[in-house]
Amino acid sequence: MKTLIFIALIFGAVPALARDTYPPVEVLLQTDSSVIGEPLEYPGGTPQITMAIVTMQPGQQTGVHRHDAPLAAYILEGEITVDYGDKGTRTYTKDDAFVEAFRSPHTGVNTGDGIARILAVFAGSDSVSNKVTDD
Repeated sequence: MKTLIFIALIFGAVPALARDTYPPVEVLLQTDSSVIGEPLEYPGGTPQITMAIVTMQPGQQTGVHRHDAPLAAYILEGEITVDYGDKGTRTYTKDDAFVEAFRSPHTGVNTGDGIARILAVFAGSDSVSNKVTDD
């Protein structure tokens, strides 16, 4: 009888435990501005989230560009250095998370010895491009 009570207690607790727990969440970044202090502002139009992995070879450059919507980035691998003009340069390495500058021209280069892989999450809309070049 004691065994049956023990089994009932164990199996009775499992659903409650599964229902009441949530996996740990590690917040990588929470901000209201870009890396150069621009306040976040979402574009008009129908909201659209785009996720992409950008892979850059050693020495490869992005060219001068800007973003017209917020872009959250997470460095999966490697190292990149971004030149923000008069706002300075910043180097990002594996596990760095940031909101990239937008509406401000900048250029990035893989300054590491191996490939750089960046998870990019664009919080844009159907009315703006994720990347704009001025050519």
